[in-house]
Amino acid sequence: MDKIFAQLDGLIGRYEELEELLSDPAVINDTKRYLELSKEEGGMRDVVAAYKKYKQLKKDVAESQEVLRDSKDDDLTALAKEDLNDLEPQVTALEDEIKRLMLPKDPNDDKNIIMEIRGAAGGDEASLFAGDLLSMYMKYAEKQGWTTEIIDENPTEVGGYKEVSVLIQGQSVYSKLKYENGAHRVQRVPVTESAGRVHTSTATVGVMPEYDEVDLEIDPKDIRTDVYRSSGAGGQHINKTSSAVRMTHLPTGIVVTMQDQRSQQQNRAKAMQILRSRVYDYYESQNESEYAEKRKTAIGSGDRSERIRTYNYPQNRVTDHRIGLTLNKLDRIMNGELDEIIDALIVQDQTNKMEQIDG
Repeated sequence: MDKIFAQLDGLIGRYEELEELLSDPAVINDTKRYLELSKEEGGMRDVVAAYKKYKQLKKDVAESQEVLRDSKDDDLTALAKEDLNDLEPQVTALEDEIKRLMLPKDPNDDKNIIMEIRGAAGGDEASLFAGDLLSMYMKYAEKQGWTTEIIDENPTEVGGYKEVSVLIQGQSVYSKLKYENGAHRVQRVPVTESAGRVHTSTATVGVMPEYDEVDLEIDPKDIRTDVYRSSGAGGQHINKTSSAVRMTHLPTGIVVTMQDQRSQQQNRAKAMQILRSRVYDYYESQNESEYAEKRKTAIGSGDRSERIRTYNYPQNRVTDHRIGLTLNKLDRIMNGELDEIIDALIVQDQTNKMEQIDG
């Protein structure tokens, strides 16, 4: 903790400086600077308050210990012991809280996300499960007060999706849904199964932070754009103009096609939105093993081939394999009640990072 306390002493100095600056009329009149400093002050507020409380508690502990050491008065000694029994657990709890607050922040946590869900092994049943996962995440997003927009979809005739991309916007979306990266397995009797046998199918979920031009600048020379006529399901609603767009990022070979929007301009904008996030995700994943080694978290690397969760319909059971969590409430989870799983994943991630600090 000594290293953390040394950082915190410097942090308090900066925090007091920020408080002075935010009351300076010159800063108040400079909206951009005021917002930047307010954000910095807001990010430090909780840990500074916790550290000030910690210092006061440590002072109170030292005073009680001094009374125990020096006093000959039985009543004072008894009172000091009582105070220490009350104060020492508070000090320990606050140390853990301070460590949690000092954990490095994931710079993407505040971002919106683009989630891509694909039916994998299991044919029609996999595509139906991809649709069920989409519904689950959209219901969860609604409960969080977030907004959702399907920006690309490749539906199947049975009512599921070969693949579907959804933009989820709101407060700290990535911080909660980043753990959903990976392969999701379903065990159930498919609607097409006449003999009533349980089948196993999978769908993959990819979660990418939504990046804008400030975060990632892609050289226009690195993008090849092709336009063509879009077509609807079964050849219906064929567009007579070339409004569909295919974008290829030449250095990585990443291809995005978009034909769901009404105009070529809208398709270009949506394609660029997805391309930017996929390219960033690609470059991040190049260093994934290095990041995983640094993090050493039990949450997993986020590799999409990694089976992270099983949804067992006959037993109404969901198991997250990364943290060994099993809940017999699949019906509620598929209705968007994901908080219990997501909170457990966050706690496990924080616990592992705190162990790294202690180590």
